Amino acid sequence: MPKTISATCYNRVRLALIRRGQPLRLGLPRHRGLEMILTDDAWRCIDTLTEDQLILVWRAFASSGRDDLTRPVACELFLYHHCAGLVMGTVLSDMEHALDACLAPARHD
Repeated sequence: MPKTISATCYNRVRLALIRRGQPLRLGLPRHRGLEMILTDDAWRCIDTLTEDQLILVWRAFASSGRDDLTRPVACELFLYHHCAGLVMGTVLSDMEHALDACLAPARHD
């Protein structure tokens, strides 16, 4: 199904991929057992409790020739699990919180 990713979310993922490399695997603290595997081509939400079964995939990001970093990015969302619709609204929010922690400067106490 066609979807739109906010510019803030898309830009944060791109920055994390540049800084941390690909694929980037992130746990989703508010979704027990779910993790995101992020690459330039696709953002995969998987269930680690069922041998990394696909739940959701965002792909086909319309970012080619993008000249305004504040505009949302169109993409396609694929649902692979019968319960995917229950988490598709909150997974990206949880991923953004995990990215904040991933991108935070290391503290040297």
